[in-house]
Amino acid sequence: MNENRIQQVLMIEKEAQEVADAALREAEQLPVVADQESQVMLEKARAQAAEEAKQLVAKAEAKDECARIQADAEEKISRTKSLSAGHLDQAVAYVLDRVTGKE
Repeated sequence: MNENRIQQVLMIEKEAQEVADAALREAEQLPVVADQESQVMLEKARAQAAEEAKQLVAKAEAKDECARIQADAEEKISRTKSLSAGHLDQAVAYVLDRVTGKE
């Protein structure tokens, strides 16, 4: 019976040593795995930041283009108004001349 107890104790010690060895191997791998995972997360964050920056630049360029187009349109409207005012004056003068018989 004593021999069985000794065998059980030895078996338990062996299992405990195997568990301790496995835990040690796993603990040694934790920094490596953590470093790999952090590199993946860092690359993902960089890619996402680059994409967001690209979108912000595109939006800013679009706003600038819209402002330029609007300024051009307003300038054309102003020129057209000036030209049409001059033509209107000429047209009124022509009609008045025709009505009064000057022409």
